[in-house]
Amino acid sequence: MNKTVTVYWRPGCGFCARLFRDIENAGIAHSRVNIWDKPEAAEFVRSVARGHETVPTVTVGDEALVNPNISQLQSALA
Repeated sequence: MNKTVTVYWRPGCGFCARLFRDIENAGIAHSRVNIWDKPEAAEFVRSVARGHETVPTVTVGDEALVNPNISQLQSALA
């Protein structure tokens, strides 16, 4: 079963830029949601990040990962 990967991010986030680079190098298909453009996305991130807008937050299927590294993301996809 293929799991959908969605990365919640915001402009200027160095952690997001690093994760995007790693995701692209690994060839992982994903979609991106800018939490500054979508209030409902920011609300979702707060709901899984203890009330904080911590980015990147990544969903892999139904699992939410807060500020994961590429290894954690690949493990969630396995």
